Order: sequence, then C-alpha cells, then structure tokens
Amino acid sequence: MNDPTFDLEAVAGTIRAWLGEADRVLITAGAGLSAAAGYDYGDEDRFRELFPALHHLGLRSRYLVGVPLPPELWWGYWAVHIDDIRFSPHPNPLYRQLSSLVAGKDHWVMTSNVDALFARNGFAPDRIFTPQGDYGRYQCTTPCTPTTWDTRPLVAQLLAAYDPATGAVTGPLPSCPNCGGEVEINVRIGPEFVDAPYLPAGRRLQDWLGTTAGTRLLILEFGAGFNTPAVIRWPGEHLTRQISHARLVRVNPTHPETPDDLAGRTLSVSAGADRLLEALTVPHPAPDPTVAS
Repeated sequence: MNDPTFDLEAVAGTIRAWLGEADRVLITAGAGLSAAAGYDYGDEDRFRELFPALHHLGLRSRYLVGVPLPPELWWGYWAVHIDDIRFSPHPNPLYRQLSSLVAGKDHWVMTSNVDALFARNGFAPDRIFTPQGDYGRYQCTTPCTPTTWDTRPLVAQLLAAYDPATGAVTGPLPSCPNCGGEVEINVRIGPEFVDAPYLPAGRRLQDWLGTTAGTRLLILEFGAGFNTPAVIRWPGEHLTRQISHARLVRVNPTHPETPDDLAGRTLSVSAGADRLLEALTVPHPAPDPTVAS
C-alpha cells in the first residue's frame, strides 16, 4: 500500500459503524478477493508447481483464455486447475472471516468468481449470485441444450488420465452427454455461455433489492477492478445512486477510487481484503489499566 495517509484502523472503525447501522448487506466480489484468500491466478510460483509442463512451454499464469493449446493440454490444465481451486476440501480462513463479519445480518452475495468459495465457507448457497458461471459445471460448446453437468466426476476421470510430465491427458476427451460434441467449462467466455443455472439466484437477488426502499443497505465490495467492471464494480455504484440510504465500501489495493457524485456515502479502502478483514475481525487486547500510559 503506497498511500502514507491511509489509516487502516480508522477505516475499520468506520466500516464497523456502517455495518452496525446497516439493515442489509450486499457483498460483491471480484478476483481480488480470491487472490487475497490464496488463489492468485497470476502467482507464477504456484503456476510452476501445479503446471510444470505448461511452465516449461513458457506460460506463467492461469490467465490462459485465447492461448492455442492442444485439447489434451487444455483438459489437463482444466482438471488440475479446477481440482485445486474448486474442489479443495479445506476451509478458507479469509472467507470464514467474511462470513462471521456479516453473521446475523440480512445479506446476499454477488460475485464474478467461479470458485464457489463463498458457498464452501459459511454463506447460504441460495443467497449467492454467480453471473459468470461455476467451475463446478460444464456444458456443451454449441450448446445443444441448456442443461449443464457436474464437473466433479469429469475432473476425477481427467486426473486419472493426466501426466504431469507432459501436462496432457490420455484417452478419450470429454464430450457432450446429449449430442456427443465438444464441451467446455460453464463459465462466461463467449456468447455460447449457458446461464440457465444462475438465473433463479439472479431473480431472487433482484427481488431482495426491490424491497430495500427505506432500508439502510451497505455494499461491501472486494477486489473488483476493471477487467469486467460491468459485472461487479459499476452495478455497485449504480445501486448506491439508486437507493437513497445505501453506502458503498470499495476494498481494492490498486483501484479503490469511488465516483465523486457519491461522496459521503462511499469509503475507499486501498488495502487487500486480507488486511482489512484481519483488522475487522481479530480482537485487539484491551489496555491494561495497571500499566501507566
């Protein structure tokens, strides 16, 4: 953090006050939250550890959209990547901290992340909207049907045929259970994305937001930058403008800026989510009255 005037404790105090005054909380999150939780797609060391063959080919991060890999390497990558980030059985401390922070509040989650870390760490699955998809589902590439399928058995099958030395899977590649054609992970990459699994949650969130008039809504935004600002960042600003008693907390170490027209109802936090949540949730010892100041 490069801002010498930034006072993390003062900011945490303001957020505690706003949270205490809020009737409802909407948590919105981008890739920066999962990066702070230990899943940084740009972490080259972790990439080298998980994908030695791809690293040897000159690749350095998990941002591989558009990289022309052969199908055998693509599915090797997806199997290892999804197994690591989507099906890890271990609880994540940062997401657990966030869950405890809003416990007892009427809250929803909207996130561009497709790793299901919210649902796996204490948040109600029926109150999470993931408009960009979920690594836990796959779909027909065409698509021939709006049906999607569970990736867990697919990933298990691929890992059994995966060779870390080459980065490739051997044997038949995944195919659509309906038409036999090619398949892809059910995440929003192009116009073929099947959004049917996520529309019901989106409608429930809209209904919930539609009843916020006269209530005090606090939007806690974590790690949403400018890769896809129309998914998380701009909608949060729009809601703050539309709901008279709404407040927006933007937590982002590189892009914490908020619009000038929302001055007085926004808070810019130029720190990572991990630092802020530690300040908010770790109790500080009370001063010892027997020690002279």
